[in-house]
This record gives sequence, structure tokens and C-alpha cells, in this order.
Amino acid sequence: MTNPSTRQQIRTLVQAAAQVCEDKKGLDTRILELDPIDAGLSDFFLVTSASNDRQAVAIADEIEHKLKKEFGVYPNSVEGRRHGEWILLDYVDFVVHVFLTERRAFYDIERLRKSARPLTPAEFDAELKSALSARTLAARSKSAAKAKPAAVKAATKPKKAAKKKSAGKAAAGKAKAAKPAAKKTIAKKSKLKKPAARKSPAKKIVVKNKAAKKRAGRKA
Repeated sequence: MTNPSTRQQIRTLVQAAAQVCEDKKGLDTRILELDPIDAGLSDFFLVTSASNDRQAVAIADEIEHKLKKEFGVYPNSVEGRRHGEWILLDYVDFVVHVFLTERRAFYDIERLRKSARPLTPAEFDAELKSALSARTLAARSKSAAKAKPAAVKAATKPKKAAKKKSAGKAAAGKAKAAKPAAKKTIAKKSKLKKPAARKSPAKKIVVKNKAAKKRAGRKA
């Protein structure tokens, strides 16, 4: 089964070919959306009529030229161009049929494909535009959904940074408050540990001499 993206590309090519039919005055242009079971390899038939063989060849040539120039797409095969009664351009995923009016009535290709859904170029174009807008909206919603988590992360980063800063400031304040208390404790300990001042030897001799004199005075 053809995936949606590829099918959208095929629809764009079919619409471009149908526009050529309209510009070249093709008659009763129809796009047949083929049933998947009945379709085989193709998804669409583009059918148009010409009033003479020259017009039929001109329509077929312009379709081939436009698809090649604008999309780089070439037909897998081309049949009936020499006579111009029924020109078939096979692009595999879709097939273009350019008939002379009487030949189209004779072969009645639309009747042979009863399960196909017939659309005018205008109806087909409206469906194509609707599908494209739906795809655009879906793509935008996906990108918006992806952008939301990134925005949430970006919003939470400043908050986390602010929390870290406030925590750092609180820790610095506690450290500052702890420093004076530590200094006071060290000062108290240093006062307690200071030993009593020792008397020098010279002072000891003076004291002894004074005591000896007092004793001598008492004896006299």
C-alpha cells in the first residue's frame, strides 16, 4: 500500500497533468481514483478528450514536458502518439489517457472502472489542498509538542540556579557567624593555659638578703 507522503506526491503530479488538460482545452477531463484491489500498480487514471489528433498530441506533449521540467518525472512508456486517437502516458503510479472524443465513447474506460471514484479537476484540487493543510497543521502541532518540554526545562533552570545561590549565601553567612565564636573560644583557652610568671634569680637573691638582715637585727 502506498504511504501517505508518497500518495500526496502522486496527487500533486496528477493535479499538474489535469491542469494541462484544462489549459489545452481538453474536454470532460476526469480523474479516476482507482480501487486498491482493482487498481493493480496504478492509483489514478487521468482521462480527457480532444476534438482532433493534433490537439490530442499537443495535450500529451505538454503533460510530458511539464512533469519533466517541474518535477523531474518521466513517463515509463508512451503509446499511440503517432496516430493521436488514444495516447497513453504511463507514469506507473498514475496513467494519462488522451482520447479523441469518438474513441473515448467507444472504449468507455470509465464504465470499465466502475469501482473507481470519478472526480473533476476542481474537486481533486480541493481534496489535495485540504490534505496539504491537514498535514501542515499536524506538523505544527508536533513541533509545538516538542518545543514545550524544552521551554519547561529552560524555565526551571533559572529557579535551580537561584536556589543554589541562596543555599551558597546561607552557608557563607553561617561560616561568618561561626568565625567570631571560634576566636572567642581560642582566646579563653589561651588565658586559661598561661603559666604563672616565674621570678628571676636576681629577685630571689634580693629577697634572701632582706631576710638575712632582718634576722641579724633581731639578734642584736
